[in-house]
Amino acid sequence: MRVVVFLMTFGALTACGADGEPIRPSLSTTVGVGSSGTHVRTHASAGRGNWNVGVGLGL
Repeated sequence: MRVVVFLMTFGALTACGADGEPIRPSLSTTVGVGSSGTHVRTHASAGRGNWNVGVGLGL
């Protein structure tokens, strides 16, 4: 229980920018259907100022 409270508190402080500029999280998912089958792509990223870090996964 303590770990959950700590993570929620840490996440809230990070999101509101208490330690600096807020972090902008982003998550997008794309599902496509074509003649070659179905594909799913997911991309998650977080940005702060001019910096942006992302991870993508395509199936």
